[in-house]
Amino acid sequence: MEGDDLFTSGPSGLSDYAVSPLGMPTALLRGEVRVAFLGRTSTEDQQDPRQSLIRQLGNCKTTIPTSWVIVAHFYDVESGRMELDRRGHGSGYERFDIPIARDGGIADLLTESRRQDRRFDVVICESISRVARRAFEGLSIERALEQADVPLFASNEPITLSGSRAQRILQRRINQSVAEYEVLNTLEQSWGGLCTHVRDGWNIGKPPYGYRAKTYRHPNPTKAAKGQTKTRLEPDGRCGETVTQIAAWRHHEGLGYNTIADRLNKDLKKYPPPTPPNPDRARGHWGKTSVYEILCNPKYTGYQVFNRRASRSRHGKVNDPMLWVWSPEPVHEPLIPKWMYDEIAAGRRPRRRAIEVGHRLSKHPQTRRKYLLRGMVVCDCGRRMFGCRRRGTTSYYQCKPDKNNKAQASHSVYVREDGILDAVTSFFAERIFGEHRREALAAELSSVDDTADRQRQADEDRLKRTVANIERRQAAVLRQAMDGDPDDPFTKALRATYNELDAEKSATEAALAANTKTARTDRPTPENLELLDALPYLAAHLLEAPEDLLRPLFEVTRLHIRLHGAGGRATISIHLPADRLADVADAAGGLARTDDEGADCVRAPDGTRTRTESILSRLPLPVGLRGHRTL
Repeated sequence: MEGDDLFTSGPSGLSDYAVSPLGMPTALLRGEVRVAFLGRTSTEDQQDPRQSLIRQLGNCKTTIPTSWVIVAHFYDVESGRMELDRRGHGSGYERFDIPIARDGGIADLLTESRRQDRRFDVVICESISRVARRAFEGLSIERALEQADVPLFASNEPITLSGSRAQRILQRRINQSVAEYEVLNTLEQSWGGLCTHVRDGWNIGKPPYGYRAKTYRHPNPTKAAKGQTKTRLEPDGRCGETVTQIAAWRHHEGLGYNTIADRLNKDLKKYPPPTPPNPDRARGHWGKTSVYEILCNPKYTGYQVFNRRASRSRHGKVNDPMLWVWSPEPVHEPLIPKWMYDEIAAGRRPRRRAIEVGHRLSKHPQTRRKYLLRGMVVCDCGRRMFGCRRRGTTSYYQCKPDKNNKAQASHSVYVREDGILDAVTSFFAERIFGEHRREALAAELSSVDDTADRQRQADEDRLKRTVANIERRQAAVLRQAMDGDPDDPFTKALRATYNELDAEKSATEAALAANTKTARTDRPTPENLELLDALPYLAAHLLEAPEDLLRPLFEVTRLHIRLHGAGGRATISIHLPADRLADVADAAGGLARTDDEGADCVRAPDGTRTRTESILSRLPLPVGLRGHRTL
């Protein structure tokens, strides 16, 4: 690769070579060019990140012209197939003793490239595959740097200073295509090997509850000589018998998951509970989730099954059964007959949340009544409360966590439905459909205490100034470290100081992100007054309206009731979406026609709204203390 011969100054101080009509960054016309090194390596599974990054930096140093100086180092230890918005935020590099002062990752490089006071003029990497393994992410990074007037070079591509990019871009696109092909080809071959492995009956991962791994000598003599093995499944004594008993109770007696868990917990010696991969999370007894997972696992039929869950791409979500990989025939002793598993699976039906389908939710044959506020009342602990009947005909909403629920402390809370309805209907009648609703909201806006918001903004400004100050100190330390001998104790101390500043900067940025996250976004604004004007005035008795008319109103306004401790208070929240004001008006019109006194529904002045804002009116209202108690 050429060095100084590429750059020869003429009388004008510019290059004697013809400059491309597309032009080139003026930074390349100066005598000394500041370079930022960009490196990346995957995890330690197949390579040593420390040696890989040292090699990448060495190749880049030997490739660049002698007048170019590397002044910053950006590198990550992460997969090159990650989406761009997730790149550069990991801390995998901290596990390795990498003797290269790190200025950040790819995200920090792109951020600094857009600043006027950036420390570098160009970026160099060992190969374009180190930027990203997929062409789309690689092109996105390249385009972002190009818009910032920062060229991206690679040590295995020609570095020309004439401004001509045609040959370099051609070779780069070929390299990007080859890199993406290699990744996809490797993934496909690896996937094919896993499928063949499963179809031959070998197990992958930890054996499910009820089975234990039986180890076999690896069929490949070379791998067997290295001590590698393969495993198949075999029944695990009492645990295997427990799986068979669970399936029998479910199929023959139709027991629910909670009932089965209760039966198992009565004799834990006979029915040992499962142990999770992390022993610290072990409950020491059965739960309905453990029972459900056993009845859903097709491996108990004797077949080997793979790809049930998307462990990486979709965070463990269950894949469609059409994507599962089965062995052609049973390969280990079944604990649940295949016909029984199929019938149990056919009996499962997906559950639908009541809050999403409301009063149109299909009722269970044994359900005797529907609850008007089903799915809309939330306990102070965060759990959604369920309806129940107490004292004969009185409707309540209850929160009573299961005994095996570690997330919430044991408690039992009841609140009467008529007490909640009294507060809710008063809220709608006065603040949504009342004659003086606009004045009430305007008065609330004028009395809002913005002390917390102003304090939060002051904290945000202070944290931003702190981050800027740390960046200036880091730049000063870096300049001193560049001028010193790498082996000088003073230079090493400067590097330690730089790393300490980097840790302080990360902590400050985390505090800044947390401060921004807590900002209030649900406070009504003066613009929301116009949304209220688009609603009709209503003089109906909402408390006496039929449930089948009230429920649609509560759904379209997304009614949410949150209890607060034992003080008999709750927060009532609704949303008035600008694009569904007509639905709210229709629901109100239906209520007006049910008014026994013939009260009319007055239409608001015509005015179609095109804004997309939503109003969130949040008022603390008392809930009747009748029946509300904490046990």
